[in-house]
Amino acid sequence: MKIQGPNSYMQLYRNQLKQQHVKRSERKNDQLDISTEAKHLQLKQAQSAERNNYINELKQLIQAGEYEINYDKTAQKMIDFWSRRV
Repeated sequence: MKIQGPNSYMQLYRNQLKQQHVKRSERKNDQLDISTEAKHLQLKQAQSAERNNYINELKQLIQAGEYEINYDKTAQKMIDFWSRRV
């Protein structure tokens, strides 16, 4: 029976460490690419701030009891919406 020392295993371990070191040095710099869809979402968020202001104004009017519904405009929008669906 032939018994070999730990040299063969140590050599495998050292080779693996060298490979890991090479892989680390080959890493590229981090890079960020924003898709056009993400850019559109960012624009919508900026626009939503304006919308939030409008909604807050409406909430204040409703809570104060000063909001008046324009029934003709509401009915026309409903007609326009449902006529496009058909």
